[in-house]
Amino acid sequence: MDVSTIGLDIAKSVFQVHGIDGSGEVVVRRQLRRRQLLRFFETLGPCLIGMEACATAHYWAREIAALGHEVRLMPAHYVKAYVKRNKNDVADAEAICEAVTRPSMRFVGLKSAEQQSVLMLHRTRELLVRQRTMLVNAIRGHMAEFGIVAPVGLPRIKELLAVIADPDDCRLPPGARACLESLARQFLSLHEEICTADKRLHAWHRSSELSQRLATIPGIGPITASALAASITNPELFRSGREMAAWIGLVPRQNSTGGKVRLGRISKQGDQYLRWLLVAGAMAVIRHAKRRGTTNQPWLDDLMARRPTKVVAVALANKMARMAWALLRQGGTYRQPMVATNA
Repeated sequence: MDVSTIGLDIAKSVFQVHGIDGSGEVVVRRQLRRRQLLRFFETLGPCLIGMEACATAHYWAREIAALGHEVRLMPAHYVKAYVKRNKNDVADAEAICEAVTRPSMRFVGLKSAEQQSVLMLHRTRELLVRQRTMLVNAIRGHMAEFGIVAPVGLPRIKELLAVIADPDDCRLPPGARACLESLARQFLSLHEEICTADKRLHAWHRSSELSQRLATIPGIGPITASALAASITNPELFRSGREMAAWIGLVPRQNSTGGKVRLGRISKQGDQYLRWLLVAGAMAVIRHAKRRGTTNQPWLDDLMARRPTKVVAVALANKMARMAWALLRQGGTYRQPMVATNA
């Protein structure tokens, strides 16, 4: 078959193929099972293949690219505009085939197996932290029913665990103690798993020259740096640092028309995890600056004097994202800007 472009709609077991030739005529439209997919592309000459960036997309992109094809991944919500009517696998594959040829389409960088492994470690750690927080809240709530409380903070949970482990403490009835002992065992197990995940992330950070360079930016530590290094495979996909900050969702949502610019709250589009890490890092910088009395950055000191803390944190996170793009694109490490002094 003389196929130049293929739209591939992937799923768990069933895959839909829509292929066209150089003139735009449809030459193949068929459904493939999982075991047939790679054998099908082995029979084709090199061609352009488009897929939505969804679950398993990076794996299939690597496998198909190894056969000599050019594979491009696209955000699913960008492809949706090319679906003509009802949603089904055939219409989706056709829309993907059309979208991948658009010169204005934005593509997703293909991640390597190592990058996916680092991101999986991040997602696993995030899940474990959420589960640990749920257990801490449950332990605090149940023990408060018996008048046993502890100050706020994860380190102070040890005081409650000591009460649970003390069989001579009569404030807890036997039935309640048995339930709380089960929660305490789960908490300790999760806490150990989180510590192990932290060690693995720090080890990868020390082995990555790119991650270490990103960590020189104030407010970006090993966890944020490793997440940025693993998530942004190709900084060339962004024309500027502002575009990368917009991709993360750190810019205002626009509702502008007729020459009137209306800006709202931040869009919260893009990578929620990266946005949360950058804002958390910005909050740490701001808290440290308030203790010292200055940030050594006049624009940030002026902004902190005029705007609420959370607004300043988002603005600083936006700047951190732009600095990270500059380091990813141009190399080098962060250098503190010189502060002008009056003669």
